[in-house]
Amino acid sequence: MQHKRIRNMGIVAHVDAGKTTITEHFLYQAGVIRALGSVDKGTSQTDWLEVEKTRGISVRAATTALEWRKTRINLIDTPGHVDFSSEVERSLRVLDGAILVISAVEGVQGQTEVLWQALEALKIPTILFINKVDRIGSDVGRVLDDIRKSLTPKATPVQIVMEQGSRDVSIIDLLGKSQNKIKDKEDPNNAIKKCREDLIEAVSEQDEELLTEYLDNGTISAQQIGNSLAGQVHRCRLYPVLYGSAIEGTGMKELLSSAVSLLPSPTGEEDDPLSGIVFRLERDKTMGKVAYVRLYNGMLRNRDSVFNHTKNLEEKVSQIRQVHLQKRLDTGILKAGDIGAVYGWNHVGIGDILGSVQGIPEEYNLASPHLKVQVYPTRDSDYVLLVEALQELADEDPLLQLEWLKNEREMHIRIMGTIQLEVLFNMLSTRFGIRASFGPPSVIYKETPTNTGEGFEAYTMPKPCWAVVKLLIEPGERGSGLVFHSIVGPNQILPRYQNHVEKCLPDALKQGLYGWEVTDLKVTLIDGEHHKFHTHPMDFFVATPMAIMNGLVNTGTTLLEPMLDFRISAPEDSGGRIMGDLVQMRSEFDAPVISNGSFTVTGKVPVSTSMEYPVRLSSITGGHGVYTTRFSGYQPCPIEFGATSPRRGVNPLDKSKYILYARNALTGL
Repeated sequence: MQHKRIRNMGIVAHVDAGKTTITEHFLYQAGVIRALGSVDKGTSQTDWLEVEKTRGISVRAATTALEWRKTRINLIDTPGHVDFSSEVERSLRVLDGAILVISAVEGVQGQTEVLWQALEALKIPTILFINKVDRIGSDVGRVLDDIRKSLTPKATPVQIVMEQGSRDVSIIDLLGKSQNKIKDKEDPNNAIKKCREDLIEAVSEQDEELLTEYLDNGTISAQQIGNSLAGQVHRCRLYPVLYGSAIEGTGMKELLSSAVSLLPSPTGEEDDPLSGIVFRLERDKTMGKVAYVRLYNGMLRNRDSVFNHTKNLEEKVSQIRQVHLQKRLDTGILKAGDIGAVYGWNHVGIGDILGSVQGIPEEYNLASPHLKVQVYPTRDSDYVLLVEALQELADEDPLLQLEWLKNEREMHIRIMGTIQLEVLFNMLSTRFGIRASFGPPSVIYKETPTNTGEGFEAYTMPKPCWAVVKLLIEPGERGSGLVFHSIVGPNQILPRYQNHVEKCLPDALKQGLYGWEVTDLKVTLIDGEHHKFHTHPMDFFVATPMAIMNGLVNTGTTLLEPMLDFRISAPEDSGGRIMGDLVQMRSEFDAPVISNGSFTVTGKVPVSTSMEYPVRLSSITGGHGVYTTRFSGYQPCPIEFGATSPRRGVNPLDKSKYILYARNALTGL
């Protein structure tokens, strides 16, 4: 069954492109709110956290619902700042369609490309909306060229802009009536006619039946074009381009209508086995955890017992509510294709799959945190409260990866950038009543095997125990993570023990020779044995970390450092100083481009050397330099330019001590 009257869609963009203002207009057009709020004034509906109001940026994805043309729209307004990419990452997984907003002045920016790569990888049908067409400096022609060059050649305008960059701007719909009359202006150079022909050509090229009719009759109706276009959007063959000005409300109604007519409805069967995913968590003061669920198949009702596939347990639903910003409406039921808030699950986590895994989209990682900070309570008496607060925040954002070192009384979290620290400080203060401070951010390095080698461990003493493990460790491709394989037969090592080897590898690789996580490697179980009588169920969990560390000593490891793709635009006269800075920062860059007094250079730069560069660039350019970055990945770094990390816990290379530690027989740690 197709749910024709539901749309699950999100609005995504680079920061300050106008996402939240668009959401505000959608709510206003649909009659959900009576007056428009303002991002700048801190009165928008979806930016309700105090820090969002004061900073004028979104830091949490906001879920709301509205109805337009008899269609229910579950709408997710996502943050645009790269520091809050995890919010976008989790939201993208549950969308059937998206609106990607691009500024008509700034054009395609760093985060725009990152978001597009995710939308394309997840095959999410997308409308491209070029915003701010009324602003001085807008150039929709240049931006469209940027889109086709940097994002997709399938971008297909369904509107045309007249008098851009002025208050007289108007948007002409190529498939129907214009939003505004052209005020007695003639079509200059037959621009509208030409754009209509380009649209017909783009659509008919993807539709043989439509192309044949066009060639036979020389014309196609707007309805035929619209129907064919919608089908091609659903299959990601074309991406419609629309224009407007969110701040003035220009084009908002047309964008909302296009989202309903061009983006797909969810598929799924209410009678099929339950299949859903948790994509967000909140905390209710009286009800506890609130799990935001996208249901793909089946139905959920109050008091249902639901199997959590990820946690391998069942929990009962106490309430189901429809979500609109900070308001909740009891519905008691959630059907296939819908999104809602579920109460009563104490053990649920973000990313948990409910019921069957059938139909659940793959996970896509936009970025990973590359900075780490230590968190300190301002008052010693708040230590336990701070631990609990950070644990709660880490439940809501798993990328924080709270590391609580009980013996050292230390708390460390991972972050994307320094603005995130400001947000965390604000949340700890306003939500939990805790004053905290943060140490200076340090870069998170990684390690990878330098050569191929073997790791061996025979854990046969002191009895009773018996686990022999021999591993082949090989370097992997950059970004491949950990790949495990076994060539050992079931008689040599029982399958369940081989599973133990595989399960403990991620933990065993968390600290390499330099103290950092080891990644981009292939580990193959090539030999080993269990004992029919002496092997204890936990023995391979003890032997494997020792075999891994033994193997890493043999392979050696190379330090990896996080890198950023950067783009710098600045006045031409500052180019020499910028080039000197880039050399000092160990950057890799292309030849700069100089045009009309402007200097532009792109390349890669280490995170460790560039954290303070935005301030430096502003100083040497008098505030006229623009520095944009996006996470590029990890690449080898000479150890003298990097850093080591102190090892936590007992090193498996210290075999006797580690065995005592693993058996919980070592005190004083």
